[in-house]
Amino acid sequence: MLNQVILVGRLARNPEVQELENGKKVANITLAVPRSFKNHEGEYETDFIDCTLWNGVAENASLYCEQGDIIGVKGRLQKDSYEKDGENRTRMNVVAEKVTFLSSKSHEKNNVERDDR
Repeated sequence: MLNQVILVGRLARNPEVQELENGKKVANITLAVPRSFKNHEGEYETDFIDCTLWNGVAENASLYCEQGDIIGVKGRLQKDSYEKDGENRTRMNVVAEKVTFLSSKSHEKNNVERDDR
């Protein structure tokens, strides 16, 4: 059996690392992944996928990535249970094992500015 997910998308917000009581570090990010097909209105939709990064992966993402950057995430799907407004709820989350930094939005902007001169 296999539980493996590979995603490539843009960061929807800056990663922020939190240190837990046990000393482990965690960052929760949202990855915006556009679909490769158009909907019935002729538009591309985007899925916003929550990912959890731990320890060194979380620290590196917070140091080197910012909102709008394109990253690759390799990990596994995990079902999380929680309570909200007195109701038990579940959600699917990607637990990242590896993050690859593919393209920086600020770097792209700097390249465009240089090309215009």
